[in-house]
Amino acid sequence: MKDKIMFFDGAFGTYYFRQTKDYKPCELANIYSPDVVVDIHRQYINAGAQAIKTNTFSANSRIFGQEGLRNRIIKSAMENAGQAVADSGVQIFCDIGYINSDSEKTPLEYMYIANEFLKNGGKNFLFETLAEFRPIEKALQFLKEKCPDCTTVASFAVSQDGYSKKGIYYKTLLSRAENCPYVDIIGLNCQCSPSHMRSLIRNLDKHTKPLLAMPNSSYPSAFNGHMTFDDNSEYFADKMGEIYSAGADIIGGCCGTTPRHIALAVKTVMELNGKKEEKTLTSKPALPKNTHQTIPFICKRKKIIAVEIDPPMDNDMSFCIKAGFKLKEAGVDVITVADSPLARARADSIMTAAKIKREVGIETMPHISCRDKNRIALKGALIGAAFENINNVLAVTGDPITQDIFAGKAGVFAFNSYGLISYINELNRQTFTATPFSVGAALNVNVSNFDKELERALKKEQLGAQYFLTQPIFSDSGAQNLIKAAGKLTKPVLAGLMPPASYKNAVFLHNEVSGISIDQSFIDSLKDKTREEIVELSTDFCLEKAVKVKDYCAGFYLMTPMKRADLTVRLTEKIKEVL
Repeated sequence: MKDKIMFFDGAFGTYYFRQTKDYKPCELANIYSPDVVVDIHRQYINAGAQAIKTNTFSANSRIFGQEGLRNRIIKSAMENAGQAVADSGVQIFCDIGYINSDSEKTPLEYMYIANEFLKNGGKNFLFETLAEFRPIEKALQFLKEKCPDCTTVASFAVSQDGYSKKGIYYKTLLSRAENCPYVDIIGLNCQCSPSHMRSLIRNLDKHTKPLLAMPNSSYPSAFNGHMTFDDNSEYFADKMGEIYSAGADIIGGCCGTTPRHIALAVKTVMELNGKKEEKTLTSKPALPKNTHQTIPFICKRKKIIAVEIDPPMDNDMSFCIKAGFKLKEAGVDVITVADSPLARARADSIMTAAKIKREVGIETMPHISCRDKNRIALKGALIGAAFENINNVLAVTGDPITQDIFAGKAGVFAFNSYGLISYINELNRQTFTATPFSVGAALNVNVSNFDKELERALKKEQLGAQYFLTQPIFSDSGAQNLIKAAGKLTKPVLAGLMPPASYKNAVFLHNEVSGISIDQSFIDSLKDKTREEIVELSTDFCLEKAVKVKDYCAGFYLMTPMKRADLTVRLTEKIKEVL
């Protein structure tokens, strides 16, 4: 099968909408308008498609919650496709679209969907528009065990720069699929226009498995919430010829492609008579090596002290600069800059860190949260950080926006911290090869179920986290959790400490900040004390915790409360005395 098919069909969903103007999910047409489904399949077959995809891209629980309805859609789709290809020799591929979910049950759902197709006579399976490979592995193995002669395709959706929604580079995705014994055909589809997909394919090394390419016809515009595409079938056909010459073995179309697109593409490719371009990959010129010290390197030489400063809420940077000079004079190694903590808008963490680094002359480490940033914004921010020779970053999910929570809305998070760590490390391998980022991660030592938090930290380590910064330690249990983490993690851990700025500040932290519990006797000790007395009491309290963990951590991460840099300066001095 994988050696005989050269042409797939085009997009079912966008063509269905263009023909019917039906705003309901096109998969329902399998049940309620089967004649329309069969007719569209036949139009693609008449255009020269040797394989068609079932009209089942979104037949999953996230789109159709009722199991019975999903099963009816799959059964009807197989019957409609079978009627369309009758006596034609055209092959049917069971179309299984990407399930955009991080649930642990997602691999099982892929298996369930695959099994429903098997029960209805499925022999060829297309997992398409994937942003990652891991969730479909079990389904692929299941299919090959149940039907050893079946043909399986793993096709990934990446943008112009080659990265998927999960931040994984296309060469990495294709390599994982190619190395899997349960995959017969690898491919790219959707998101890219034909010209950009051609560029991606031209930059691929030789592959051992057939390569499928199904780009969109172009980039879309929006109309009443639906994607619309211009008719560019002749241009598309020319580009598909170039894609085939660049290395694709099988071609087809995704969003916006019509039977005319496929007919002209088939004609163009057939006229090439199998002619392919010679691979002439050119490597990027080597960039000068970065000379700055990353945090893991410093950790190997001595215990470091990092101090966090919040960016301003307005355009006045004077506090950050003044505090930076005081902290540098006290012997602080790195200044970290938070990214709008508690979801209150502040100056951009990277721009703040860059200004501090330039004017104070000290290493900085901005926090980068996923909140309200898509992959494009995150990559653009990291490129900007690289311009400023900032190469230490802390990757965090970010606090959710309170208004969204109370309104019952989901915040805008393209990634969680796992995905962001993985994405930055993918960029390190492809974009920042000469000046890679050292990626840190957060570790909460104050949670009640610390074993679960430690599992999360180990996963972050596996994804590429190179050091950990803990939440502030206020209790003996927090100190013991850090000691436990140090015994499990292979990467350095910086112990978080935050001296309360006042009695009211301690009361607030204890009662209003999730996960923080401060001993009541210490809180009471701050009551009615002078500013100078509070400095000594708070820093002594934190120093006690620092002494308990100093043999288990790689350094300390001090948080500056309420612009009280005098507290972190004094704590720095005390810590240096006991190190």
